Amino acid sequence: MEAALARIEAGAALNAFCVVRREEVRAEAKALAHRADLRLLPLAGVPVGIKDHVDVAGCPTRHGTAALSGVPAAVDDELVRRLRAAGALVVGKTTLPELCQGPFTESVEFGVTRNPWNPEHTSGGSSGGSAAAVAAGMVPLALASGGGGSIRIPASCCGVVGLKPGPGLVPRAGRGWRGMSELGPIATTVADAALMLDVLSGTDRYRKAMAEPDRALRIGVTTAPPTPGVRVDPQVRVALDAAARALRDEGHVVDTVAPPWRLRDQPRYVARYFAGSADDADGLALRALERRTRAIVCAGRLLRRLPVARDEIPAETAARFSAWFSNYDVLMMPTLAALPPRAGGWASAGMIRTHLATSVLVPFLLPFNLVRYPALTVPAGLSIDRLPIGVQMAAAPGGEGLLLSLAAQFERLRPWPRHAP
Repeated sequence: MEAALARIEAGAALNAFCVVRREEVRAEAKALAHRADLRLLPLAGVPVGIKDHVDVAGCPTRHGTAALSGVPAAVDDELVRRLRAAGALVVGKTTLPELCQGPFTESVEFGVTRNPWNPEHTSGGSSGGSAAAVAAGMVPLALASGGGGSIRIPASCCGVVGLKPGPGLVPRAGRGWRGMSELGPIATTVADAALMLDVLSGTDRYRKAMAEPDRALRIGVTTAPPTPGVRVDPQVRVALDAAARALRDEGHVVDTVAPPWRLRDQPRYVARYFAGSADDADGLALRALERRTRAIVCAGRLLRRLPVARDEIPAETAARFSAWFSNYDVLMMPTLAALPPRAGGWASAGMIRTHLATSVLVPFLLPFNLVRYPALTVPAGLSIDRLPIGVQMAAAPGGEGLLLSLAAQFERLRPWPRHAP
Protein backbone atom coordinates (compact mmCIF):
# COMPACT_ATOMS: atom_id res chain seq x y z
CA MET A 1 0.00 0.00 0.00
CA GLU A 2 2.86 2.38 0.76
CA ALA A 3 4.26 1.68 -2.72
CA ALA A 4 0.88 2.41 -4.31
CA LEU A 5 0.52 5.66 -2.39
CA ALA A 6 4.02 6.68 -3.46
CA ARG A 7 3.15 6.05 -7.13
CA ILE A 8 -0.04 8.08 -6.78
CA GLU A 9 1.95 10.94 -5.31
CA ALA A 10 4.60 10.71 -8.04
CA GLY A 11 1.93 10.75 -10.74
CA ALA A 12 -0.19 13.50 -9.21
CA ALA A 13 0.09 15.62 -12.37
CA LEU A 14 -1.97 13.01 -14.24
CA ASN A 15 -4.94 13.85 -11.97
CA ALA A 16 -6.21 10.27 -11.87
CA PHE A 17 -7.62 10.52 -8.32
CA CYS A 18 -9.95 13.16 -6.91
CA VAL A 19 -9.86 11.59 -3.41
CA VAL A 20 -7.02 9.56 -1.88
CA ARG A 21 -7.80 7.84 1.43
CA ARG A 22 -4.19 7.88 2.65
CA GLU A 23 -4.55 7.44 6.39
CA GLU A 24 -7.72 5.36 6.23
CA VAL A 25 -6.28 2.85 3.75
CA ARG A 26 -3.00 2.62 5.68
CA ALA A 27 -4.98 1.58 8.75
CA GLU A 28 -7.04 -0.88 6.69
CA ALA A 29 -3.86 -2.41 5.22
CA LYS A 30 -2.36 -2.92 8.68
CA ALA A 31 -5.56 -4.54 9.93
CA LEU A 32 -5.77 -6.78 6.87
CA ALA A 33 -2.19 -7.98 7.36
CA HIS A 34 -3.17 -9.64 10.65
CA ARG A 35 -6.07 -11.66 9.26
CA ALA A 36 -5.64 -15.41 9.39
CA ASP A 37 -7.63 -16.01 6.18
CA LEU A 38 -5.53 -13.96 3.74
CA ARG A 39 -4.94 -16.94 1.45
CA LEU A 40 -8.69 -17.35 1.02
CA LEU A 41 -9.21 -13.75 -0.16
CA PRO A 42 -8.86 -13.43 -3.96
CA LEU A 43 -7.84 -9.74 -3.76
CA ALA A 44 -5.99 -9.78 -0.44
CA GLY A 45 -4.10 -6.50 -0.13
CA VAL A 46 -4.70 -5.41 -3.74
CA PRO A 47 -5.10 -1.61 -4.08
CA VAL A 48 -8.12 -0.58 -6.16
CA GLY A 49 -9.56 2.72 -7.40
CA ILE A 50 -13.30 3.45 -7.44
CA LYS A 51 -14.86 5.74 -10.04
CA ASP A 52 -16.35 8.75 -8.28
CA HIS A 53 -20.00 8.05 -8.99
CA VAL A 54 -19.93 4.94 -6.77
CA ASP A 55 -20.33 5.36 -3.02
CA VAL A 56 -17.40 4.70 -0.70
CA ALA A 57 -18.26 5.13 2.98
CA GLY A 58 -16.64 8.23 4.42
CA CYS A 59 -15.98 9.84 1.02
CA PRO A 60 -18.19 12.31 -0.86
CA THR A 61 -19.62 11.04 -4.15
CA ARG A 62 -19.21 14.05 -6.41
CA HIS A 63 -19.92 12.61 -9.87
CA GLY A 64 -17.47 15.18 -11.23
CA THR A 65 -19.71 18.13 -10.46
CA ALA A 66 -19.99 21.14 -8.16
CA ALA A 67 -23.74 20.53 -8.08
CA LEU A 68 -23.30 17.72 -5.54
CA SER A 69 -22.23 18.44 -1.98
CA GLY A 70 -19.16 17.15 -0.20
CA VAL A 71 -21.21 15.21 2.34
CA PRO A 72 -19.54 11.78 2.81
CA ALA A 73 -21.46 8.66 1.85
CA ALA A 74 -22.76 6.78 4.87
CA VAL A 75 -22.21 3.26 3.50
CA ASP A 76 -20.33 1.48 0.74
CA ASP A 77 -22.02 0.67 -2.54
CA GLU A 78 -22.60 -3.08 -2.97
CA LEU A 79 -19.70 -3.36 -5.42
CA VAL A 80 -17.31 -1.66 -2.99
CA ARG A 81 -18.55 -4.01 -0.28
CA ARG A 82 -17.78 -7.01 -2.52
CA LEU A 83 -14.30 -5.72 -3.29
CA ARG A 84 -13.55 -5.17 0.39
CA ALA A 85 -14.91 -8.62 1.27
CA ALA A 86 -12.44 -10.08 -1.25
CA GLY A 87 -9.57 -8.32 0.57
CA ALA A 88 -9.13 -5.33 -1.75
CA LEU A 89 -7.93 -2.04 -0.29
CA VAL A 90 -9.85 0.99 -1.57
CA VAL A 91 -7.22 3.66 -2.21
CA GLY A 92 -9.61 6.39 -3.30
CA LYS A 93 -11.99 7.81 -5.89
CA THR A 94 -10.97 8.24 -9.52
CA THR A 95 -11.84 11.21 -11.69
CA LEU A 96 -14.58 11.49 -14.31
CA PRO A 97 -16.19 14.29 -16.34
CA GLU A 98 -19.32 15.92 -14.97
CA LEU A 99 -22.14 13.33 -14.74
CA CYS A 100 -20.06 10.99 -16.93
CA GLN A 101 -20.58 13.25 -19.95
CA GLY A 102 -18.18 12.73 -22.82
CA PRO A 103 -15.12 10.72 -23.85
CA PHE A 104 -12.72 13.13 -22.12
CA THR A 105 -12.13 13.23 -18.36
CA GLU A 106 -12.16 16.96 -17.77
CA SER A 107 -14.37 19.03 -15.49
CA VAL A 108 -14.45 22.56 -14.13
CA GLU A 109 -14.54 21.18 -10.59
CA PHE A 110 -11.73 18.60 -10.81
CA GLY A 111 -9.59 19.63 -13.78
CA VAL A 112 -8.00 17.63 -16.61
CA THR A 113 -7.03 13.96 -16.32
CA ARG A 114 -4.11 13.13 -18.59
CA ASN A 115 -2.82 10.09 -20.44
CA PRO A 116 0.17 8.33 -18.79
CA TRP A 117 1.61 7.52 -22.24
CA ASN A 118 1.65 11.21 -23.17
CA PRO A 119 0.20 13.81 -20.77
CA GLU A 120 -0.56 16.12 -23.71
CA HIS A 121 -3.30 13.66 -24.71
CA THR A 122 -6.55 12.64 -23.08
CA SER A 123 -6.95 9.57 -20.89
CA GLY A 124 -10.41 9.15 -22.43
CA GLY A 125 -13.67 9.13 -20.56
CA SER A 126 -15.75 8.90 -18.71
CA SER A 127 -13.72 6.41 -16.61
CA GLY A 128 -10.53 8.28 -17.47
CA GLY A 129 -9.23 8.45 -13.92
CA SER A 130 -9.61 4.69 -13.49
CA ALA A 131 -7.75 3.92 -16.73
CA ALA A 132 -4.98 6.46 -16.08
CA ALA A 133 -4.44 5.10 -12.57
CA VAL A 134 -4.10 1.53 -13.84
CA ALA A 135 -1.92 2.43 -16.82
CA ALA A 136 0.40 4.49 -14.60
CA GLY A 137 0.85 1.60 -12.15
CA MET A 138 -0.85 3.44 -9.28
CA VAL A 139 -3.30 0.55 -8.78
CA PRO A 140 -3.55 -2.76 -10.64
CA LEU A 141 -7.37 -2.69 -10.73
CA ALA A 142 -10.03 0.00 -10.96
CA LEU A 143 -13.81 0.04 -11.09
CA ALA A 144 -15.29 1.72 -14.17
CA SER A 145 -18.68 2.19 -15.79
CA GLY A 146 -19.86 2.67 -19.34
CA GLY A 147 -23.15 3.75 -20.90
CA GLY A 148 -21.66 4.57 -24.30
CA GLY A 149 -18.11 3.27 -24.19
CA SER A 150 -16.92 4.84 -20.94
CA ILE A 151 -15.03 1.69 -19.92
CA ARG A 152 -13.60 0.85 -23.34
CA ILE A 153 -12.72 4.41 -24.45
CA PRO A 154 -10.26 5.17 -21.63
CA ALA A 155 -8.92 1.62 -21.55
CA SER A 156 -8.06 1.93 -25.24
CA CYS A 157 -6.58 5.42 -24.81
CA CYS A 158 -4.38 4.25 -21.94
CA GLY A 159 -3.34 0.84 -23.26
CA VAL A 160 -5.10 -1.39 -20.73
CA VAL A 161 -7.94 -3.96 -20.66
CA GLY A 162 -11.53 -2.81 -20.16
CA LEU A 163 -14.64 -4.99 -20.08
CA LYS A 164 -18.27 -3.90 -20.31
CA PRO A 165 -20.40 -6.87 -19.22
CA GLY A 166 -23.94 -7.55 -20.26
CA PRO A 167 -26.89 -6.63 -18.01
CA GLY A 168 -27.63 -8.42 -14.76
CA LEU A 169 -24.12 -9.72 -14.17
CA VAL A 170 -22.73 -6.84 -12.08
CA PRO A 171 -25.07 -4.81 -9.83
CA ARG A 172 -25.57 -1.29 -11.12
CA ALA A 173 -24.72 1.86 -9.20
CA GLY A 174 -27.12 4.66 -10.16
CA ARG A 175 -29.84 4.72 -12.77
CA GLY A 176 -27.90 3.29 -15.66
CA TRP A 177 -28.79 5.56 -18.60
CA ARG A 178 -32.07 3.84 -19.41
CA GLY A 179 -30.55 0.36 -19.10
CA MET A 180 -27.48 1.01 -21.27
CA SER A 181 -24.83 1.51 -18.57
CA GLU A 182 -22.92 -1.27 -16.84
CA LEU A 183 -20.01 -1.43 -14.38
CA GLY A 184 -16.91 -3.47 -15.02
CA PRO A 185 -13.16 -3.84 -14.50
CA ILE A 186 -10.16 -2.02 -15.88
CA ALA A 187 -6.89 -3.95 -15.50
CA THR A 188 -3.48 -4.41 -17.10
CA THR A 189 -4.01 -8.08 -18.01
CA VAL A 190 -6.95 -10.20 -19.12
CA ALA A 191 -6.50 -12.54 -16.14
CA ASP A 192 -6.73 -9.62 -13.70
CA ALA A 193 -9.88 -8.34 -15.43
CA ALA A 194 -11.41 -11.82 -15.13
CA LEU A 195 -10.53 -12.01 -11.44
CA MET A 196 -12.11 -8.62 -10.74
CA LEU A 197 -15.21 -9.56 -12.74
CA ASP A 198 -15.59 -12.67 -10.58
CA VAL A 199 -15.52 -10.54 -7.44
CA LEU A 200 -17.92 -7.93 -8.82
CA SER A 201 -20.37 -10.57 -10.08
CA GLY A 202 -20.11 -12.84 -7.04
CA THR A 203 -19.01 -15.84 -9.12
CA ASP A 204 -15.86 -17.84 -9.83
CA ARG A 205 -16.58 -18.67 -13.46
CA TYR A 206 -14.46 -16.05 -15.23
CA ARG A 207 -11.08 -17.07 -13.85
CA LYS A 208 -11.95 -20.52 -15.16
CA ALA A 209 -12.61 -18.97 -18.58
CA MET A 210 -8.91 -18.17 -18.83
CA ALA A 211 -8.39 -21.43 -20.70
CA GLU A 212 -7.87 -20.51 -24.33
CA PRO A 213 -10.61 -21.50 -26.83
CA ASP A 214 -10.71 -25.23 -27.46
CA ARG A 215 -12.14 -24.83 -30.95
CA ALA A 216 -11.79 -22.58 -33.97
CA LEU A 217 -14.01 -19.56 -33.41
CA ARG A 218 -15.91 -17.75 -36.14
CA ILE A 219 -14.71 -14.16 -35.94
CA GLY A 220 -16.10 -11.35 -38.07
CA VAL A 221 -13.95 -8.26 -38.60
CA THR A 222 -15.21 -4.86 -39.71
CA THR A 223 -14.03 -1.28 -40.07
CA ALA A 224 -17.42 -0.04 -41.35
CA PRO A 225 -18.48 2.53 -38.74
CA PRO A 226 -22.09 2.89 -37.59
CA THR A 227 -21.85 6.67 -38.12
CA PRO A 228 -21.73 7.88 -41.76
CA GLY A 229 -18.70 9.89 -42.75
CA VAL A 230 -16.39 8.61 -40.01
CA ARG A 231 -12.88 7.81 -41.20
CA VAL A 232 -10.86 5.15 -39.41
CA ASP A 233 -7.28 6.29 -38.84
CA PRO A 234 -4.85 4.28 -41.02
CA GLN A 235 -2.74 3.35 -37.99
CA VAL A 236 -5.85 1.92 -36.32
CA ARG A 237 -6.56 -0.14 -39.44
CA VAL A 238 -3.02 -1.51 -39.43
CA ALA A 239 -3.35 -2.57 -35.76
CA LEU A 240 -6.70 -4.26 -36.43
CA ASP A 241 -5.33 -6.10 -39.48
CA ALA A 242 -2.39 -7.38 -37.43
CA ALA A 243 -4.74 -8.58 -34.68
CA ALA A 244 -6.97 -10.38 -37.16
CA ARG A 245 -3.95 -12.00 -38.81
CA ALA A 246 -2.64 -13.26 -35.46
CA LEU A 247 -5.94 -14.94 -34.65
CA ARG A 248 -6.30 -16.36 -38.15
CA ASP A 249 -2.80 -17.84 -37.92
CA GLU A 250 -3.82 -19.44 -34.62
CA GLY A 251 -6.54 -21.38 -36.47
CA HIS A 252 -9.65 -19.24 -36.07
CA VAL A 253 -11.94 -18.52 -39.02
CA VAL A 254 -11.57 -14.76 -39.48
CA ASP A 255 -13.69 -13.05 -42.16
CA THR A 256 -14.22 -9.46 -43.22
CA VAL A 257 -17.96 -8.95 -42.72
CA ALA A 258 -20.83 -6.52 -42.98
CA PRO A 259 -21.68 -5.50 -39.38
CA PRO A 260 -25.14 -5.83 -37.79
CA TRP A 261 -25.73 -2.12 -37.11
CA ARG A 262 -27.84 0.25 -39.20
CA LEU A 263 -28.09 4.02 -39.41
CA ARG A 264 -31.49 3.99 -37.66
CA ASP A 265 -29.83 2.65 -34.49
CA GLN A 266 -28.07 5.98 -33.89
CA PRO A 267 -31.10 8.12 -32.91
CA ARG A 268 -32.29 5.32 -30.63
CA TYR A 269 -29.02 5.41 -28.74
CA VAL A 270 -28.85 9.21 -28.66
CA ALA A 271 -32.38 9.56 -27.26
CA ARG A 272 -31.60 7.18 -24.39
CA TYR A 273 -28.29 8.90 -23.72
CA PHE A 274 -29.88 12.34 -23.43
CA ALA A 275 -32.81 11.01 -21.40
CA GLY A 276 -30.51 9.11 -19.05
CA SER A 277 -28.38 12.21 -18.57
CA ALA A 278 -31.50 14.15 -17.63
CA ASP A 279 -32.40 11.41 -15.14
CA ASP A 280 -28.98 11.76 -13.52
CA ALA A 281 -29.50 15.49 -13.09
CA ASP A 282 -32.89 15.21 -11.40
CA GLY A 283 -32.70 16.98 -8.03
CA LEU A 284 -29.58 18.97 -8.96
CA ALA A 285 -29.49 22.73 -9.37
CA LEU A 286 -29.28 23.32 -13.12
CA ARG A 287 -27.33 26.56 -12.68
CA ALA A 288 -24.56 24.67 -10.82
CA LEU A 289 -23.86 22.42 -13.82
CA GLU A 290 -21.37 23.12 -16.59
CA ARG A 291 -22.68 24.80 -19.73
CA ARG A 292 -22.50 21.66 -21.87
CA THR A 293 -24.16 19.53 -19.21
CA ARG A 294 -27.01 22.02 -18.85
CA ALA A 295 -27.67 21.82 -22.58
CA ILE A 296 -27.64 18.01 -22.54
CA VAL A 297 -29.96 17.87 -19.54
CA CYS A 298 -32.44 20.33 -21.06
CA ALA A 299 -32.53 18.35 -24.31
CA GLY A 300 -32.90 15.12 -22.35
CA ARG A 301 -35.89 16.45 -20.40
CA LEU A 302 -37.69 16.96 -23.69
CA LEU A 303 -36.59 13.69 -25.28
CA ARG A 304 -37.40 11.46 -22.32
CA ARG A 305 -41.11 12.03 -22.95
CA LEU A 306 -40.82 10.27 -26.32
CA PRO A 307 -41.24 6.51 -26.93
CA VAL A 308 -37.75 6.33 -28.53
CA ALA A 309 -36.19 7.09 -25.12
CA ARG A 310 -37.83 4.20 -23.30
CA ASP A 311 -35.74 1.65 -21.41
CA GLU A 312 -36.09 -1.14 -23.96
CA ILE A 313 -34.30 -2.63 -26.94
CA PRO A 314 -36.29 -2.21 -30.17
CA ALA A 315 -37.47 -5.64 -31.32
CA GLU A 316 -36.16 -5.15 -34.85
CA THR A 317 -32.70 -4.18 -33.59
CA ALA A 318 -32.58 -7.08 -31.14
CA ALA A 319 -33.56 -9.57 -33.84
CA ARG A 320 -30.97 -8.19 -36.28
CA PHE A 321 -28.07 -8.47 -33.82
CA SER A 322 -29.21 -11.91 -32.67
CA ALA A 323 -29.31 -13.16 -36.25
CA TRP A 324 -25.82 -11.82 -36.95
CA PHE A 325 -24.33 -13.48 -33.87
CA SER A 326 -26.00 -16.78 -34.75
CA ASN A 327 -23.44 -17.00 -37.57
CA TYR A 328 -20.39 -15.65 -35.73
CA ASP A 329 -18.98 -16.08 -32.23
CA VAL A 330 -17.25 -12.70 -32.02
CA LEU A 331 -17.28 -9.39 -33.86
CA MET A 332 -13.89 -7.65 -33.86
CA MET A 333 -13.38 -4.00 -34.82
CA PRO A 334 -11.48 -0.88 -33.78
CA THR A 335 -12.20 0.30 -30.26
CA LEU A 336 -11.70 3.92 -31.32
CA ALA A 337 -11.74 5.21 -34.88
CA ALA A 338 -8.95 7.70 -34.09
CA LEU A 339 -5.95 8.04 -31.81
CA PRO A 340 -6.40 9.63 -28.34
CA PRO A 341 -7.09 13.36 -28.91
CA ARG A 342 -5.21 16.13 -27.18
CA ALA A 343 -6.25 16.99 -23.64
CA GLY A 344 -7.45 20.38 -22.44
CA GLY A 345 -10.37 22.64 -23.26
CA TRP A 346 -13.11 20.03 -23.14
CA ALA A 347 -14.61 21.10 -19.80
CA SER A 348 -15.61 24.43 -21.38
CA ALA A 349 -16.58 23.02 -24.77
CA GLY A 350 -20.19 23.29 -25.86
CA MET A 351 -22.56 20.41 -26.51
CA ILE A 352 -22.28 20.48 -30.31
CA ARG A 353 -18.47 20.60 -30.40
CA THR A 354 -18.21 17.78 -27.88
CA HIS A 355 -20.68 15.56 -29.71
CA LEU A 356 -19.02 16.14 -33.07
CA ALA A 357 -15.70 15.09 -31.54
CA THR A 358 -17.37 12.11 -29.89
CA SER A 359 -19.04 10.93 -33.10
CA VAL A 360 -15.74 10.62 -34.97
CA LEU A 361 -13.94 8.94 -32.06
CA VAL A 362 -16.30 6.31 -30.60
CA PRO A 363 -18.81 5.09 -33.23
CA PHE A 364 -17.91 1.41 -32.79
CA LEU A 365 -18.82 1.39 -29.08
CA LEU A 366 -22.38 2.70 -28.94
CA PRO A 367 -24.21 -0.24 -30.62
CA PHE A 368 -23.21 -2.65 -27.86
CA ASN A 369 -24.61 -0.38 -25.17
CA LEU A 370 -27.84 -0.04 -27.14
CA VAL A 371 -28.33 -3.81 -27.50
CA ARG A 372 -26.60 -4.52 -24.15
CA TYR A 373 -24.11 -7.08 -25.44
CA PRO A 374 -20.80 -7.70 -23.63
CA ALA A 375 -17.73 -6.10 -25.19
CA LEU A 376 -14.10 -5.60 -24.23
CA THR A 377 -11.04 -3.80 -25.48
CA VAL A 378 -7.47 -5.03 -25.41
CA PRO A 379 -4.25 -3.22 -26.36
CA ALA A 380 -3.26 -3.94 -29.96
CA GLY A 381 -0.19 -1.81 -30.51
CA LEU A 382 1.14 1.73 -30.49
CA SER A 383 0.95 4.55 -33.00
CA ILE A 384 4.02 6.16 -34.56
CA ASP A 385 3.85 8.69 -31.71
CA ARG A 386 3.58 5.82 -29.18
CA LEU A 387 -0.06 6.31 -28.27
CA PRO A 388 -2.03 3.13 -27.48
CA ILE A 389 -4.41 1.58 -30.01
CA GLY A 390 -7.12 -0.81 -28.86
CA VAL A 391 -9.11 -3.57 -30.57
CA GLN A 392 -12.68 -4.28 -29.48
CA MET A 393 -14.29 -7.71 -29.32
CA ALA A 394 -18.04 -8.21 -28.79
CA ALA A 395 -20.14 -11.33 -28.25
CA ALA A 396 -23.77 -12.31 -27.80
CA PRO A 397 -25.42 -12.11 -24.36
CA GLY A 398 -23.67 -14.36 -21.85
CA GLY A 399 -20.44 -14.23 -23.88
CA GLU A 400 -18.21 -12.60 -21.25
CA GLY A 401 -16.30 -15.83 -20.66
CA LEU A 402 -15.80 -16.38 -24.39
CA LEU A 403 -14.44 -12.84 -24.81
CA LEU A 404 -12.03 -13.26 -21.91
CA SER A 405 -10.85 -16.60 -23.29
CA LEU A 406 -10.17 -15.16 -26.75
CA ALA A 407 -8.59 -12.03 -25.28
CA ALA A 408 -6.26 -14.16 -23.14
CA GLN A 409 -5.17 -16.02 -26.25
CA PHE A 410 -4.59 -12.73 -28.06
CA GLU A 411 -2.55 -11.47 -25.10
CA ARG A 412 -0.28 -14.52 -25.41
CA LEU A 413 0.08 -14.00 -29.15
CA ARG A 414 0.55 -10.22 -29.02
CA PRO A 415 1.70 -9.30 -25.47
CA TRP A 416 1.54 -5.65 -24.45
CA PRO A 417 3.36 -3.47 -21.88
CA ARG A 418 1.57 -3.60 -18.54
CA HIS A 419 2.22 0.07 -17.82
CA ALA A 420 2.99 3.28 -19.63
CA PRO A 421 6.70 4.14 -19.62
